Amino acid sequence: MDTVYHSVGLDKSKCLGCMNCIKRCPTQAIRVRRGKATIITERCIDCGECIRICPHHAKSAQSDPLSVINDYKYKIALPAPSLYGQFNNLTDVNYVLTALLQIGFDHVFEVARGAEIISDATRKILKQGNVRKPLISCACPAVTRLITISYPELIDNILELNTPMDESARLARLEAMERTGLKAEDIGVFFITPCPAKITAIKNPLCLERSEVNGAIAISEVYPLLVQKMDKLKDIETLSESGRIGVSWAKSGGEASASLCEKYIAADGIENVIKILEEIEDEKLNDIEFIELNACTGGCVGGCLTVANTFVAKTRLNTLRKYRPVSCNHIEGDEVPKELNWEYPLEPMSVLKLADNVTDSMKLMNQVSQMVKNFPGLDCGTCGAPTCRALAEDIVRGYASIDHCIFRLKDEIQSSTDNDVDNLLPVPFRGIDEEKLKWT
Repeated sequence: MDTVYHSVGLDKSKCLGCMNCIKRCPTQAIRVRRGKATIITERCIDCGECIRICPHHAKSAQSDPLSVINDYKYKIALPAPSLYGQFNNLTDVNYVLTALLQIGFDHVFEVARGAEIISDATRKILKQGNVRKPLISCACPAVTRLITISYPELIDNILELNTPMDESARLARLEAMERTGLKAEDIGVFFITPCPAKITAIKNPLCLERSEVNGAIAISEVYPLLVQKMDKLKDIETLSESGRIGVSWAKSGGEASASLCEKYIAADGIENVIKILEEIEDEKLNDIEFIELNACTGGCVGGCLTVANTFVAKTRLNTLRKYRPVSCNHIEGDEVPKELNWEYPLEPMSVLKLADNVTDSMKLMNQVSQMVKNFPGLDCGTCGAPTCRALAEDIVRGYASIDHCIFRLKDEIQSSTDNDVDNLLPVPFRGIDEEKLKWT
């Protein structure tokens, strides 16, 4: 298997093996062994849930430093619409865009512009009607990777268009080449990102030969610099070329409502996303036309690289929308330009299979099922795996042993000795003499 880039990293010196992350990972990509967490890279979708939940800050996203823009002659910032929701009392996004020029960029191209183009393309595709429904948005790269790993049969439901980030980068570079006369390699295009999944989508794109984005800088890094500049701005440049539709993509429901279809669903938060995908898989949502899914609660404003409270940021964006036109970017004609489409089809990631052929896989699945029956079924996590079934799969793959289950270990020791070994169990599972219990 080729090496896959991941933006989510683990600092084992900070990890205390607390088990919080293994329970929240949507693809069961984390194990705790020898008191430290380990990330199974093939399963990781870089959703950032482990970063959000880790109380010891052992997980972090590997974004680019702002200084990386100095490697290019001409530097373009691609601010995500979620960036606007970070600032209090903002009524004009030109304050933010002008401040981006102040911190070192030569030009700004709003990702909201690309979002409006993709929204227009989505409306045209839905109107044509020759797609498999429900049509699933491709905007959240964490969701797209989740589908390729856990729900490969739904790949054909995914909208085969560039993400707003990729489309904005493509257009920004073309415009800059025409405006400056510079070569493509002299122009650096940098996304101001709210989440690690988009960093991975840049470094390791799924459906493109390569991304037009040269790097990703976290919102949390540029935010304090922008605040300093915005407080001192006197001359505000008119740079914004987007409307309500583009800005609304920052929060859950923005993309779906822009599709203008009657039956749509917008779900956010990885647990809710999984529930919706399961219902699509069970063919319970065949009457729905379009589905927008965001791994982060609230949409991109809930990304773990933002600074503002998710719900506060959503309120700020609702206020900001009042001062904007509906949309400023459209596609000419009735056809979707081929430049907006994926370069390659999306392929499933067969990281969950137990063997390379069906016969061996069935044998191993049977072993897993039998093993699970002999486990307590508590999914307690004390073995370092998120569930009893996950431990059983690890065992048949050779990554764990039966004695990793403390309950099985206790039974084995008990059967070979007359001593009471109940104290080996975690306190909630021990047999306790209730007469000796004293509640205070």
